[in-house]
Amino acid sequence: MAYSAMHVRPVEPPDRDRVDAFLGDHNAALVARLDQLVDARRLPALLAEGDGEIAGVATYIVGDTDCEVLTLHSTRSWQGAGTALLREVEQFAAEHGCTRLWVITTNDNVDALRFYQRRGFRLARVHPGAVDASRLKLKPGIPEIGEYGIPIRDEIELEKTI
Repeated sequence: MAYSAMHVRPVEPPDRDRVDAFLGDHNAALVARLDQLVDARRLPALLAEGDGEIAGVATYIVGDTDCEVLTLHSTRSWQGAGTALLREVEQFAAEHGCTRLWVITTNDNVDALRFYQRRGFRLARVHPGAVDASRLKLKPGIPEIGEYGIPIRDEIELEKTI
């Protein structure tokens, strides 16, 4: 069932508990990437709401000339929340002088690879064995097997010029 209306807005202090719970439910509160463990709960975030409920959340990190989409999760696929969130992050990044939007995903996440490439992202780098290293050093709870029975081993970096 599609949302009757979708609204995306910045996360505000009163939203924080439910957004943090949402990130935890999606195993995205602590994100291991590029040999770092990042607490997504302490970053700027956007909230997509549909029919009075959370439809999705995106967290991001703005640098001098680039912006990383650290997490992007929606409650239902194919309902527009992910696209709406990504569009807002891209707009925010452009307004703050960023010329590059980028994201890291894992080699098993073929749905994310499809999602980002359909929205103009290109494969930029592969970090072989990066997930194996993160599992050993940073986040032992990372599963060995991921989506579609694919072993999780590598990080894939995608980017888009904005």
